[in-house]
Amino acid sequence: MWEYTDKVMDYFLHPKNVGEVANPDGVGEEGSLACGDALKLTFKLDKDGRIADAKFKTFGCASAIASASVMTEMIKGMTLEEAEQVTNKQIADELGGLPEQKMHCSVMGMEALQSAIADYRSGKGKVHKPKEAKGKIVCTCFGVTDLEIEKVIVENDLDTVEEVTNYCKAGGGCGGCKGEIQKIIEKIQGKRVGAEKPEVQSKPKRLTNITKIQLTQRTIAEQIRPLLKSHGGDIELVDVEGNKITIALRGMCSQCRMAEFTLKDVVESKLKEFVSEEIFVVEEKTDTDHQHVHRDISAENR
Repeated sequence: MWEYTDKVMDYFLHPKNVGEVANPDGVGEEGSLACGDALKLTFKLDKDGRIADAKFKTFGCASAIASASVMTEMIKGMTLEEAEQVTNKQIADELGGLPEQKMHCSVMGMEALQSAIADYRSGKGKVHKPKEAKGKIVCTCFGVTDLEIEKVIVENDLDTVEEVTNYCKAGGGCGGCKGEIQKIIEKIQGKRVGAEKPEVQSKPKRLTNITKIQLTQRTIAEQIRPLLKSHGGDIELVDVEGNKITIALRGMCSQCRMAEFTLKDVVESKLKEFVSEEIFVVEEKTDTDHQHVHRDISAENR
């Protein structure tokens, strides 16, 4: 039995925006009944180009229904540019988290949204050909390509075949493709290690709060986390409040005497470079941190 959050269960038992929008501006379909999950998303824009309505139909589990339902709520009021920046992690976070084995449901929701936006931009009223798979099919059981696998690895910082299976189902059938999935992982890891400076988007002149959160998450994933992990540490984004970014250092970094240097000269420096010059970073201190400090002071006084 999967352990679902109360929010997942609420959106599953009382889903919002079920159905199809009349005369939709964009239509996106992902998955297939043969694979056990399928999702159709439709949306309508208002006169200002913002998403006025969004509805979904899905064949899937509780996670698929909840992910699609909460996503339609999230994107209402957004421009298409804002909506296409919504990630599967944000969908899962909005639900209070999903079981790791069900993260592919949030990915399906994100991909259906992106397909619907692409459908709108290709020209309403045109005859659309069935979407062709991009890249080489790696997982024949679920029809997942090498490019799709690379995408989920990069966007979600995945390191194992099992994690890839959780996010896109590849390798979850006969298992014959697991060796090739491992090679793709190693190729991506090689790029991470060898990249001197991964390309990160330039800073926009004016930041909305959602854009600031997205840029912060991306900078942490691409610029900061790989550096900390190479030294046995990690980082977690706790909160974004205006220009104040609250983070928590994990692993070796949480106990390192150079934590203050890491906070200012690594974390804050990178966020200032790639998000905003006005950013300042503070560290969330846990009770454990205070106990360590107390023990250190006590030892010095003895």
